[in-house]
Amino acid sequence: MTDVAMKVSDLDGEAPESTDYANYFCTYSYLYHQKDMLEDHKRTGAYYQAIMSNKRQFHNKVVLDVGTGSGILAIFAAKAGAKKVYAVEATSMALNARKLVAHNKLDHIVEVIQGTVETIKLPEKVDIIVSEWMGYFLLRESMLDSVLIARDKFLKEGGALYPSHANMYISPIATKITGNKAADLESSLDGWQGFTEDMSKYYQVDLSCFDQAFDEEQKEFFLGTSQWTDIHPSQVLGTASCFKRYDLHTVTLDELKGVLKAPFSMQVVTRGPVDALCGYFDVTFSGSAANPTDNNVILTTMPDQTGATHWGQQTFVMYPTLECAPGDTIKGDIVVTRRNDNQRLLKVEADVVVEGNSAFARNSKPRKFIYNID
Repeated sequence: MTDVAMKVSDLDGEAPESTDYANYFCTYSYLYHQKDMLEDHKRTGAYYQAIMSNKRQFHNKVVLDVGTGSGILAIFAAKAGAKKVYAVEATSMALNARKLVAHNKLDHIVEVIQGTVETIKLPEKVDIIVSEWMGYFLLRESMLDSVLIARDKFLKEGGALYPSHANMYISPIATKITGNKAADLESSLDGWQGFTEDMSKYYQVDLSCFDQAFDEEQKEFFLGTSQWTDIHPSQVLGTASCFKRYDLHTVTLDELKGVLKAPFSMQVVTRGPVDALCGYFDVTFSGSAANPTDNNVILTTMPDQTGATHWGQQTFVMYPTLECAPGDTIKGDIVVTRRNDNQRLLKVEADVVVEGNSAFARNSKPRKFIYNID
């Protein structure tokens, strides 16, 4: 559905725009997708601990849950002692959230509101905003925009966001994915050659004018598109570089929508080559300066021997691979922008060079990689 078919609350707002609904919101209207997120116990457990281990901060407070989905975070906030929770959900999942809240006998505290947070109106300011807004590589999906809009519209002076801070990282890794993707690319290009020969032989049509476009298209698909991965710590070849830190209480919407450009530096500690860069993030729940938490909680998506969160890591393959030696430093700049074809998706550019005393470093030349995060 693309509109509010059944009124959930007198505070209901407008439905998402139809194209944005089809590209993004619709997935969240299915219980199977809510289940995928809920059963990620590192994710759900971190939010549970951040809220329930800080009951003093939630006691008798007014809370706004942006993108409540099934309503789980709103329920946590109510159980932690909030006197009122506004749970906003843009999709028809709001009906399920309302059902779940009532089933858990918390509908006297939690009010579920259907509509985009940009269009709703609340009767009061809130003390705390909770939201699980993070996407792949932190920023994919651009849901943080909505959280910042809610912050600027509804959060009291000195109020707190959960999470309060976010960091972005890249690290060098070894992976067979790069070699596999290079082989798949070669196979695809060979297949194209056989296809064009057949078209010429059987139909007397010369398709060679498409050769370059097909080559570029396939290189972008196989080598220029990041991949969800579950990286084991043993694959990490060097130190991670935290290239961006966000304070969610102060970052502006203009900054978020603008170009993210930052330098990075990673020390190589294990012999290469480096097959790819691994991108991930963490968020911290520390409250605000006026209302800090008693117990800080960190939710990380870094490579973990116990397995990945549902966000996994984003792997950016480097082909040909990057030759380096222990003691070398991989330096460069990373640029993250929103895609022109879909503002909820990302484009990542990385300028990379190896510095150090090894023969690899002495012969290293600057290289540029461009990736899409679909």
